[in-house]
Amino acid sequence: MHEWALADGILHTALEFASKHGGKKIKRIRVVLGELQDVEEEIVKFALEEMKRGTAADDAVIEFKEEEAIFRCRNCGYEWKLKDVSHKLDKDIREDIHFVPEVVHAFLECPNCGSRDFEVVQGRGVYIEEIEIE
Repeated sequence: MHEWALADGILHTALEFASKHGGKKIKRIRVVLGELQDVEEEIVKFALEEMKRGTAADDAVIEFKEEEAIFRCRNCGYEWKLKDVSHKLDKDIREDIHFVPEVVHAFLECPNCGSRDFEVVQGRGVYIEEIEIE
């Protein structure tokens, strides 16, 4: 259900953008899916295909791009990727992070110094990177 709500937000944002910029049709929408969100791309794509029917985005090509999750320790400056430490996360923890990415600090620590004081550099959230209109 989360993916359908995301698709609805993406479509409404694209339609509003086209309307504000005098676009009659939306040709393409590029959506970035942050790895930390763990969003099911196929479900979002299916939902968008269903929702865009009869709108200015009816013929739009929907493109997805995954953005790798990268973290930086505020204590020692070390940077690492989610895939470097994902073996430490069980399915339930990944589900918690999917819905509330801020809890990642409770489950991960810097692989270099052990600090839990780190920032998410990229890979959090879902956003529209580009909308092409005509």
